[in-house]
Amino acid sequence: MPIIVNLDMMLVKRDMKSKELAEIIGITTANLSILKSGKAKAIRFSTLEAICKALECQPSDILEYVED
Repeated sequence: MPIIVNLDMMLVKRDMKSKELAEIIGITTANLSILKSGKAKAIRFSTLEAICKALECQPSDILEYVED
């Protein structure tokens, strides 16, 4: 898949656990895990905004396009 999710990397940089982020942004840890693994088919802008706010980052810090 040409979209790479770098959420794990941002969590490490911010010294934050997945469970903590899930609680802050109001989604289940299971849904966050699906997003982190790159298996999600879509992400709501409101969820992306909440992640960026919680991690103090930009969408481009989380999502990356790589050609096949």
